[in-house]
Amino acid sequence: MIKTLLIACLLCIGFQMKAQPRFQRNDIYVEAFGAGLFGSVNYERQLSKMPGLGVRVGVGFYTENNFYLTIPVGLHYIFALHRPGTFIDVGIAYTQAFGDGRVFANKEQRDKFNSTVPSLAYRIHTKNNLMLRFGFTPVINYSGFHPSLGISLGKRF
Repeated sequence: MIKTLLIACLLCIGFQMKAQPRFQRNDIYVEAFGAGLFGSVNYERQLSKMPGLGVRVGVGFYTENNFYLTIPVGLHYIFALHRPGTFIDVGIAYTQAFGDGRVFANKEQRDKFNSTVPSLAYRIHTKNNLMLRFGFTPVINYSGFHPSLGISLGKRF
C-alpha cells in the first residue's frame, strides 16, 4: 500500500513539473567593440547540447585612417550560473583585417593586420531566445594592448 501511494505521488509530481526549455545551439548577433573591432555580424554554434564549448565566425569593420574589412574567428566556453539563463562567457578570437576590403588583392596592394581578442563577458539568454552579452574585450595587435568593452545582441535558434 505504501509503495503504491509513493509511486502515485511521484507520478503526480512528475506530471506537475514543467519541462526544461530546449537549449538553443545557434546564435546570430551584432556586436560592437568586440572581436570584429568596431562592429560585426556573427554566427555562433555551441558544439554540445548544453552550455560549453562553442565556435564563432563573423564579418565586421574597423576604420581609422583607412577602412578595414574584418573577419573574426574564435572559440569560447560558456559557464552556466545559478540563475537560469545567465552565463559567464570566456573566449578568444583571431581577427584578420583587410584594408579597403581587399581580401583577394595582390600582396603589394594589400594593407592588412591581425589581432587577438580575448574576452570575459556576462551573457543572458531570454525566454524569447534573445541573447545579450557584455564584457571586457581587449584588442592585442602590432600597436599594443587596447582595452575595450564590447556588447552583443542577437537571436538564438
